[in-house]
Amino acid sequence: MTTTTTAPTDPTVGGRHGWRIVATLAITSTVGYGTLYYAYAVLLGPMAASLDASTTAITGALTASVLAGALMAIPVGRWLDRHGGRALMTVGSLTATALLMAWSQVQTIGQLYAVMIGIGITSAMVLYEPAFAVIVSWFTPDRRAKALLAITIVAGFASTIFMPLASLLAGHLGWRGALLVLAVIHGVVTVPLHALTVRQPPHTTTASDVPTRPDGRRRAIVKAAMRDARFWILAATFIAHGAATSTMTVHLVGYLTSRGHAATFAATAAGLLGVLSVTGRLVLAGARRRLPVTTVVAAVFATQAAAVLAMPLLAGTRTGAVITVVGFGLGFGITSLATPALLAERYGTTAYATIAGRLAAPVTIARATGPLAAAVLLHTNGDYQLLLAAVAACCALAAIGITSRSTSEPPAAAQAQT
Repeated sequence: MTTTTTAPTDPTVGGRHGWRIVATLAITSTVGYGTLYYAYAVLLGPMAASLDASTTAITGALTASVLAGALMAIPVGRWLDRHGGRALMTVGSLTATALLMAWSQVQTIGQLYAVMIGIGITSAMVLYEPAFAVIVSWFTPDRRAKALLAITIVAGFASTIFMPLASLLAGHLGWRGALLVLAVIHGVVTVPLHALTVRQPPHTTTASDVPTRPDGRRRAIVKAAMRDARFWILAATFIAHGAATSTMTVHLVGYLTSRGHAATFAATAAGLLGVLSVTGRLVLAGARRRLPVTTVVAAVFATQAAAVLAMPLLAGTRTGAVITVVGFGLGFGITSLATPALLAERYGTTAYATIAGRLAAPVTIARATGPLAAAVLLHTNGDYQLLLAAVAACCALAAIGITSRSTSEPPAAAQAQT
C-alpha cells in the first residue's frame, strides 16, 4: 500500500489555487492578529478600570494567553505536518470568534484569564505559524519567498488597522461593545475563508519513491535539527528579540501617554508599527538578493536598539515620537519572514511545521513574559527608563546573535532533501 508524502514534487505547485490560499491567509492573518492580539493593548486600560484590577493583573492575562499559545505550538506543528491546515484553522477560527464574544462579557479577573488562555490556544491554530506551514507545503523554494512576503505585507497592517479601530469602537461603544464588533468581524471573515480555501497541495510522490516512511523520515529530520547548534543560536536570538517587540507592543501606548501625548495619538503612533513592519519586510526581501538574510536582519535589529535608546530624548514631541517609533517599527515583523526562510533553507520542508513549532514555543514564551516583566518593573519602579534600556539591550543581543557563526554542519537528513 502506498501513501503520499508531504513534499510536493510538481514544480508548478503553487499555481492559481496556491495564490488563492495566499490571499486567504493574508486576510485572515490580518484580522486574526488585529482582533486576538493588537486590540488588547488598546483595551487594557478600560478593562482594568471596569474590572477594578491593576494594569499588572490585566497584562498577566495576555501573558497567560501567549503562554497557552506557546504550549500549543509543538502539537500544532505535528498536526500540520501530518494533516494540513484546513480543519485546524477552521475550528480555530470558530472557537476564537466564540471566545471574543465571551471576552466581552467577563466580570472578574478570573474569567478574563480563562478566556484569554482559550484565545491563546486558538491563536496557535490560526495565525502565522499554521499559515506559514501551509505556504511552505504548497510552494517550491523559488516561489515560497514571494508567497510569504505577500502574507506578511498584508498582515503587517493589522496593528495599523485594528489598534485605531479598537480605540474608536471603545470610545463609542465601550470596551465590551468594541469586542462584540470585533468578534463579528473575525467570524464573518476568517471562518468561511479557512473552510472553503485552505486545502492540502497536490502530491505526486509516493512512499515507495523515498528511502523511509514519511513519519520516520520526519522524526529523523527533527532529531537532527535539535542536535544542530545553529538551531539553538537562532532560538536564543529570536527569544531576545521577541521579548523586546512584545514589550513595546503592549507598553508603547502607555509610554507615549506618560510623555504627555493624547491617547488617540499614542494609539495611532503605535499602529504605525504595522506599516513599518511591512517596510522592514520589503527591505529584507530586496536586500536578500545581494546580502545574506542574517546580515540584513542584524542591521535592522541594531536600528531598533538605537531607536529605543533615543526615546527618552526625542519622544516628548510628536515628531520625535514618530521618528523613534519608525526606527523601532522597521524590525517589528521582520522575524516572521526571516524565520521560515532560515528554517526551510537549513532543514527542508518535510518536517518544517514540527521544527517551526519547537522554535516558536520558547520564542512565544519570551513574548509572553516580556510584557509581564515590564509591567512588574513599571509597578515597582514607576519609570520607563529602565524598561527602555532592557528593550534596547535585547535588540542589541539579537543583532549579535543573528550574525553568530556555528561550526556545525547542516543535518544530514535535511541535506538529503530537495
